[in-house]
Amino acid sequence: MAKPRHVYQTYIRASAEQVWQAITDPEFTKHYFHAQRFESALEPGSPFRFVAPDGSDSVVGTIEEVDRPRRLVMTWRVLYDAEAAGEPPSRVEWELDDRGGGVTRVTTVHRDLGASPKTSEGVGGGWHWVLGSLKSMLETGEGLPRFTGQQPAVTDGGVGGDEHRRLAIDANNSAWELLALHRELTVEEGDDLLGRAYAAAHHWRRAGGAGPEHEARASWLVSRAHAAVGQGELALHHADRTAAMVAAAALGDFDLAYAHEARARALACLGRLGEAAPELAAARAVPIAEDEDRKIFDDDLANGPWFGLAVGADRR
Repeated sequence: MAKPRHVYQTYIRASAEQVWQAITDPEFTKHYFHAQRFESALEPGSPFRFVAPDGSDSVVGTIEEVDRPRRLVMTWRVLYDAEAAGEPPSRVEWELDDRGGGVTRVTTVHRDLGASPKTSEGVGGGWHWVLGSLKSMLETGEGLPRFTGQQPAVTDGGVGGDEHRRLAIDANNSAWELLALHRELTVEEGDDLLGRAYAAAHHWRRAGGAGPEHEARASWLVSRAHAAVGQGELALHHADRTAAMVAAAALGDFDLAYAHEARARALACLGRLGEAAPELAAARAVPIAEDEDRKIFDDDLANGPWFGLAVGADRR
C-alpha cells in the first residue's frame, strides 16, 4: 500500500467503440477534457499529447499498449503545473468492457504515483470531473460545463468531497514519507506519523468517490503506524478492523493480503509470534494479480519492524 493509485469505474450507455473514439479522437476530447485535444498515432511506443486551446502541451507521454476497443495504456506526465512537471511519469490504463444492453463499463486506473505526490493530488479529484463529462457527452451530446476549479457540493463543515479526497491523499503520502525512512523513528517522528495516519483515515471517510477499499486501506495505515512505534494493542485493534472491513466488502487480492499482513505485524509487536506466523503465511498465500502490486507487497514485507518474527530481509 505504499504507492497510491486512483481507480474509477464509469458505466456509459454507449458501445465500446464509441467510448474508444471519445477517448482517442481530438474532435471528441476537446468537448469533455478541459477543451484539450488528444493527439497520437496510437501505436505502441508512439508519443501522445493533450494540447490546450492556446497550443501548449498540458500532458505528454508514451503509448504502451493498444487493443482497440478494449485496452489503452499510456505513461502520463503533466506540464500544466511546474511542481508536477518535475515528477517522474505515472501511468494511466483504460479498460473497456461490454456489459450488454448498449452499456460499456469504463475502468480508469492511474498508477505509479508513489514518487509523484503533486500529480496524485491533482488527478485525484480531476478524473471524477473528466469521466463525468465523458459520460455526459456520449449520453447527451454535451460534456459538462467548463471546470472552473470550484469545489463540488459541500459534504460537511464547508469542505467538499473532492477536497477531502485531496487531503486524504496528502496525509497518506506524508505518512509514507516517515515509514519510508526504514529506521526506528524518534518519539517526535512517531507522534507525527500517527497524526498523519489518522488524518488520512478521517479524510478518506469523507472523500468523494471513496469505497470500502479506501476505508480499509486507511485503517491498515493506522495499524501500521501504531506497529511502527511499538504500540501492539492499538496496532492489533486497527488490524482487526481492517480485516473486518475487507471481509464485509468481499475484498481480495492486494487488500486481503495486507489485512493478513497487518495482523501478523501487530501480533508480532505484542510478542505473540506463534499467532503471527500463520497470519504472515496467509498474507503470502493470497494471489495478487498485478505484478506492480505484488512487488509493493513484497517490498513492504521486507521492511520492519517485525519484532523477531522471521520474514526474511529487514531493512530497518
